[in-house]
Amino acid sequence: MLYSAPPLDRVFLELGPLTIYWYGLIIAFGALLGVYLATKEADRLGLKKDLIIDFIVFAVPIAIICARIYYVVFEWERYADGPWWSMFAIWEGGIAIHGAVLGGVLTAIVFSKVRDVPFWQLADIVAPSLILAQAIGRWGNFMNQEAHGGPISQSTYESFHQYLPDFIMNQMTIDSVMYHPTFLYESVWNILVFTLLLLMRKYNPLRGEIFLSYAIFYSIGRFFIEGLRTDSLYVFGEIRTAQLISILMIVVSIILIIYRRRTVTVRYNDVPIHEKKKSNHKNKKKRKKKKK
Repeated sequence: MLYSAPPLDRVFLELGPLTIYWYGLIIAFGALLGVYLATKEADRLGLKKDLIIDFIVFAVPIAIICARIYYVVFEWERYADGPWWSMFAIWEGGIAIHGAVLGGVLTAIVFSKVRDVPFWQLADIVAPSLILAQAIGRWGNFMNQEAHGGPISQSTYESFHQYLPDFIMNQMTIDSVMYHPTFLYESVWNILVFTLLLLMRKYNPLRGEIFLSYAIFYSIGRFFIEGLRTDSLYVFGEIRTAQLISILMIVVSIILIIYRRRTVTVRYNDVPIHEKKKSNHKNKKKRKKKKK
């Protein structure tokens, strides 16, 4: 059960004073792949091709800032007595996905109003890309040897973990102690949620239900996995922040689904009435130009 190989290098590339870490590279790759998929889907639904790119330009930096603020607030004791610049050292790890989601949602609300795009349509398009990016991003935690669970017992190792690739268990062995690869549990769970959301698209659910389903199913997995982690943020006492937020997200999302099923008739692939009017207005203008 003891792995003696050295851990994987956190650094991807060093160019003079510039150091590129695997952590940032992996997160960037997940984000780019998510943007590509969301752009393709927006194009399929007849939206402007640059809509998602324009949204991401604002959403990504705001989400990263909110994710870092969220983490620093709940880990303030860690940064209060250290150098001021450590609060900005994202390359060392320390961003919270719930903070990023909050920042992304707030950005989407404002962006959708400015660009006159239904918020729920934008949220539904982005949701699968978001959970896929999260699944990939967890491997950044793997490279940093963080976001892991508690020590693995001999019996637990023999029943399951011995079948995992050696490079994973070696990286999860720190100071001769092997820890639960919770990054892997969450990554696999997120891939399953991603698959579910893609399947939901085929059944044309009510607008908003793909995003709300993302919130529900991601939160279910996060709630249980968070209970295994040793680096959790705490609200107070023994109450883990991520678990409390996960419960709130599940409850609020279920309430919204029930409410919207009574008030909303527009489905994922449908074009709202006001959008049809715009389209008809444009077509009338084109016909007038042809007559002239």
